Amino acid sequence: MKLATFFCLACASLILTGCAGYKLGPTAGFKPGTRSVQVNFFQNKTIEPRLITSVNHALRKALQQDGTYLLNTKGTGDVVIDGEITTFSRSGISFQPGDVITARDYSLTMAAQVRAIERASGKVLLERLVSGRTTVRAGADLASAERQAVPLLAEDLARNATSLLVDGDW
Repeated sequence: MKLATFFCLACASLILTGCAGYKLGPTAGFKPGTRSVQVNFFQNKTIEPRLITSVNHALRKALQQDGTYLLNTKGTGDVVIDGEITTFSRSGISFQPGDVITARDYSLTMAAQVRAIERASGKVLLERLVSGRTTVRAGADLASAERQAVPLLAEDLARNATSLLVDGDW
């Protein structure tokens, strides 16, 4: 009986200490919705078309879903986010059986230099290279498969950028 009690107490202490680093509520140091953010269109420095709208839409959506910042579309946000899409690359990760040249699955990677500037003071809150990644099956038409994968790639980049903006140490 004493062994069972000891075991229960040990399990309870492990469960309670496992949550010791968890912080309930916003991690940015201010109440959610008290600061607004304006997302400007990024510049596309790659040769791949149609990336700007996907990144802009995904970043706005990720910020809205997080809820720490209030999305401001009228151009008067407390924090202004802009940036440049610097790289877009694809590399084969699996190949056709019996053919080591023809790729079947590709890894798509996109990187963007993201800047967050406080409107009132002009202070740069964040300036960092953020990347996103996804996998695509080429099938018969690689261009169409990539076109369908770009929103997923932009969502991954936006999730990473939002995490830096919301949980950043600035």
